[in-house]
Amino acid sequence: MSCKKAQQVFEQKEISIADKTDARKEKIDSDQAWTILAAAGMIHIGKGKKSISFEPTPENKEKILKAAMGRSGNLRAPTLKIKKDIYIGFNETLYDSI
Repeated sequence: MSCKKAQQVFEQKEISIADKTDARKEKIDSDQAWTILAAAGMIHIGKGKKSISFEPTPENKEKILKAAMGRSGNLRAPTLKIKKDIYIGFNETLYDSI
């Protein structure tokens, strides 16, 4: 559901997606996710009406992965990389800042 909401925001703001991956077909486990997330400037994670931000440091690794990974053990969708920052999940306030 949140991917559909995110897509609506992209259409309203006329944001085009350069590279798209279907999370149901291409799984990203916690090791792969950390490789991606560790290179980010900041990580912003939205869950419902709440959002949290992290600086990707080894000390924050477990907290970040706990918030970023879904129940299936896959990186949550939608996940966006905008410049050096990564946005995970959907949160209206967070997406308003994009």
